[in-house]
Amino acid sequence: MLHMIGHAIFGLIVGLVARFLLPGPNPAGLIVTCILGIAGGWLGGQLGRWFGWYKEGHAAGFLMSVVGAMVLFFLYRLIH
Repeated sequence: MLHMIGHAIFGLIVGLVARFLLPGPNPAGLIVTCILGIAGGWLGGQLGRWFGWYKEGHAAGFLMSVVGAMVLFFLYRLIH
């Protein structure tokens, strides 16, 4: 249970940093920010593995998580 709470808090922090770094209006609330932050961590890990920066099974670092979240926020803005 604490592991899931830790992921949610990490996702919220990553999402907030990504929102701050991405200029323009933000239509997302805190829940969407948290979800996009968690998904951004996954996407950042996938990107890192595709580029050969991370080995299989290694989690993404904070920077790649923020980059992944920024990509998702950009796509979210296009849709919303």
